[in-house]
Amino acid sequence: MEELGFDAAIDYKADDLRKQLKAHAPNGIDVFFDNVGGKVLEAVLSRLALGARVVLCGAVSQYNATGELSGLRNYMQLLVARASMTGFVIFDYADRYGEGVAQLANWLHRGELRSREQVVRGDVSDFPEVLLALFRGDNTGKLVLALDDPFV
Repeated sequence: MEELGFDAAIDYKADDLRKQLKAHAPNGIDVFFDNVGGKVLEAVLSRLALGARVVLCGAVSQYNATGELSGLRNYMQLLVARASMTGFVIFDYADRYGEGVAQLANWLHRGELRSREQVVRGDVSDFPEVLLALFRGDNTGKLVLALDDPFV
């Protein structure tokens, strides 16, 4: 965690999410960028600081769910915290991809942004299993399928 520059992290698959959030953000959460959804989003909503901002980008916990998905049960926490929630879709910024890549590369080069990758060597036929591993959360960091022969 420290090697990536974080002060703290939570285990989003654990049962004590609210306890972890309270320990790491005792005064509430000011900004939450959500890629997980489900019980993580509900736990965060219960710990919002006044004027918090919640940005929804994905819901990986819901992608392979079986059965009916339930909506947020505690969305009124947004009202209580006078918080806002908005969606973020990367395609809305397609005209700025070049600028974004340049900035991210600069931060990586200067060590201000750090990345961890888990590389799986294989071929195109391995893609479905690697993708499922990503959705199950089996990886640490960015999951990359490196093709043994990229020209096949």
